[in-house]
Amino acid sequence: MPRVRALSTLTALSALLLSACVVAPYAPYRQGSQVYDDQGPVAEVPPPPPQVEVIPVLPYAGAIWLGGYWGWGAGRHHWVPGRWDRPRAGFYWAPHRWVPFHGRWHLRGGWRRG
Repeated sequence: MPRVRALSTLTALSALLLSACVVAPYAPYRQGSQVYDDQGPVAEVPPPPPQVEVIPVLPYAGAIWLGGYWGWGAGRHHWVPGRWDRPRAGFYWAPHRWVPFHGRWHLRGGWRRG
């Protein structure tokens, strides 16, 4: 009986110790946690070059094209495709861009009051 108890204890202890071992895939674009400033996301790495977009046919008169841009989420850049939208009274569209500031990259752009 003591041998069974010792074996049981050893098995439980081994399971407990091995549960702390985690094998996770390498995430090359992961850089710290998600950070925002007062205007949007902040990234530790610069964005890739912009992607070339084919602008579809104008869907209705007065529509404006909002070009795609590199967004930031889950610790990496991801492409946000462009789209057609309606103009908004009292606002103008400022295209998204990444601005370097104090060693980090800050996303700026979107609808602005004007």
